[in-house]
Amino acid sequence: MKVETGTLNGVLIFIPTPYRDERGLFTRTFDASIAAAHGLNPASFVQDSQSRTIRGGIRALHGRAGQGEAKLVRCARGAIHDVLVDARPDSPTYGAQMSVLLDDESFAHLYVPPGLLHGYQALTEADVCYRIDREHDPAEDISVRYDDPDLAIDWPLPVTAISRRDLAAGSWRRVRSVLEAAAPASPEV
Repeated sequence: MKVETGTLNGVLIFIPTPYRDERGLFTRTFDASIAAAHGLNPASFVQDSQSRTIRGGIRALHGRAGQGEAKLVRCARGAIHDVLVDARPDSPTYGAQMSVLLDDESFAHLYVPPGLLHGYQALTEADVCYRIDREHDPAEDISVRYDDPDLAIDWPLPVTAISRRDLAAGSWRRVRSVLEAAAPASPEV
């Protein structure tokens, strides 16, 4: 398994090596020793979830306030355009975004550190699997609209479906002001 670093601080991309033969293929989707060698605590993941999204559907930019939430994300079936936005005021990549193709051909999966907003658009009907390091607490949910003008995310397809919750999400400007107000003050030198 190869590991690459993303353009946002702390993001890792795990790229398995599938073994193919006349029956099809076999690949590892997670390896605790490789994760640990790259600074992750594999035992900290406490919940696995899966979603299915229709082609063109968007699951918009979600994150968690407080301690945040780390997750491993992979596309088990189909393909997605995965988008991350750094929402950590103390990060050197704060406010920056990156995108990566996750699909069932490369089997790549993404480590999303706490404090990032995460969303994706399905390029085909797609099943996405998440391995999360905290129990879900709806009181800590934060979200930003998929079409926020300040972020100007370039979604590759016309939007075919989006939830009411995602349509009602806040602006990046508003979420930023809340995050910055909650961030600890820098010590004076």
